[in-house]
Amino acid sequence: VQLQASGGGLVQPGGSLRLSCAASGSILSASAMGWYRQTPGKQRELVATITTGGGTNYADSVKGRFTISRGSAKNTVYLQMDSLTPEDTAVYYCRADFQSGMNYWGKGTLVTVSS
Repeated sequence: VQLQASGGGLVQPGGSLRLSCAASGSILSASAMGWYRQTPGKQRELVATITTGGGTNYADSVKGRFTISRGSAKNTVYLQMDSLTPEDTAVYYCRADFQSGMNYWGKGTLVTVSS
């Protein structure tokens, strides 16, 4: 399984970005996919996850502002980020989880929220 995240960049506070995570390999058997983020000196934290059944989970800090979704082919996961604040600045990573307990990480994409 390989994951490729894209869509990061520089955006002003209050702006929006959409991140994409394109997956290849045996991704259809993944039980869930998600987005995580990390800032220097801090642990990587969960942002949002989505299961194969479409169930979603969000960190409290992004509820109502971020939306996770899957593409129709189920091999792409998106993170729509609205009303961005400087506190959302981080490297964002996508991850695929399997029922076996294995998980795979993609390389991160940097999101910078600054005026």
